[in-house]
Amino acid sequence: MQVTSKNKSEIQEQALNNLVKSHNQKTATSKHKAQQNRAILADRSALGVKFSPEIKEICYPIIIERSQGSKIWDIDGNEYIDILMGLGVNLLGHNPPFIKEAIAQQLEKGIQVGSQTILAAEVAQLVKDLTGMERVTLSNTGTEAIMAAIRIARAATKRKKIALFTNSYHGHSDQTLVRATLAEYAKKAINRKISEKIGDKSWLSQLMRPLQNQLQNNLNPKAVPAALGIPPSQAKDVLVLEYGNDKSLDIIKANRKQLAAVLVEPVQSRCPQVQPEAFIKELRQVTQEAGIALIFDEMVTGFRIHQGGAQAWFGIDADIVTYSKIAGGGLPLSIIAGKSTYLNRIDGGIWNFGDDSSPSVETTFFAGTYCKHPLSLAAAKATLTHLKTEGATLQETLNQKTAKMVDCLNSDLASQGLMLKFTCFGSFFALDLSQSVISPLALTLLSYYLLSRGIHLRQGDRGGFLSTSHTDNDINLIIQAFKDSINDLQAGGFLE
Repeated sequence: MQVTSKNKSEIQEQALNNLVKSHNQKTATSKHKAQQNRAILADRSALGVKFSPEIKEICYPIIIERSQGSKIWDIDGNEYIDILMGLGVNLLGHNPPFIKEAIAQQLEKGIQVGSQTILAAEVAQLVKDLTGMERVTLSNTGTEAIMAAIRIARAATKRKKIALFTNSYHGHSDQTLVRATLAEYAKKAINRKISEKIGDKSWLSQLMRPLQNQLQNNLNPKAVPAALGIPPSQAKDVLVLEYGNDKSLDIIKANRKQLAAVLVEPVQSRCPQVQPEAFIKELRQVTQEAGIALIFDEMVTGFRIHQGGAQAWFGIDADIVTYSKIAGGGLPLSIIAGKSTYLNRIDGGIWNFGDDSSPSVETTFFAGTYCKHPLSLAAAKATLTHLKTEGATLQETLNQKTAKMVDCLNSDLASQGLMLKFTCFGSFFALDLSQSVISPLALTLLSYYLLSRGIHLRQGDRGGFLSTSHTDNDINLIIQAFKDSINDLQAGGFLE
């Protein structure tokens, strides 16, 4: 039977009705609590990635009651294999016994906030051992760490501008919550459409190449606020560039006397398929020659891709590196590490008792009541000690498992002739939207179909994380759930 637009609409409506009904029944208590709490709790997670009228009745977060290893259980008693993994926090799974023990031991000693603890130096030493960074300071969140890193870079260079890249995420401070102009996004969209039309037609490629080159090479680095409530003035000292595009390097060179720092997610959490090693190495050379601080944001890649993070993986020596997520062992912690030239701006540099030495450089401001929280440091010490003891084999094994899983998924998708492809960077995996044809609605529904099969992923996310606690059986179930969920999207008319 020929499928008309009316048929397709009816098929989609029926599929949506079935999914909504099933999800509401399975997670009834979570939905009830979402409605009950809405008046008092201002909670963005209740909207998912973006509110959509079609799925209004399932726009609520699943309330999780407990967790262990690779599994979580919701308030309705449903068990899930978790691939959200605390947004990448739980490299070692939920509730590792040695981390729980470390927290319990420190809890017995007390929670001495605001005073010094020996744990701070011990954690700093472990960070240095694993990453090779010269000096370390500690904070609470990724956003705070990035704010401090930028301030340190500006203090050290006496410059005020920073540069970052489209599709990167560096926390929710006003100075990094910026984007390129809509005209830049329009140019990229046109370029993608041209590439889709060209396909494998070499004659058309030659014809369109001048236009594509013009679109790619004519970059406007102007930044604009990415959210309501951010004054345009916050964006005036920020350049937004295109990651992996050599023209971005030319813009950095042209602004070298004004730039304090270039901020980089070595592999962007939003675009893990982009892994431009040659570009990053050239960026390191350009920034080094210009005296610009190269800041690596390793919130996701740190301690995951390699013991030494993306720095070690790509062989890049950054000036400042920020870490969070994995390092805290599940508790709030972030790390700013780097070369002494920069980190000395925290405390004035190294000096000794018993001689005439003193802090040698002017400092900037850095503080926080909960910085160096003893419970977070106890968890961090246990986590980093475990990583150091296990060695590189831990990451290598997990990376291989993830790559094998992605290969299996892609093989199945190719055999069905679907224009979908997964990618991974270490143990982080996601749909590759540069090579996948999937609507935003279909992407959102994918996470609900996974939930219906006992795989936990946040609404609208297109990938997740494997941990050392995921078994081979877990991985087989994850693979099958993705296959079946994609089949449901097809059957419901949401995939071509």
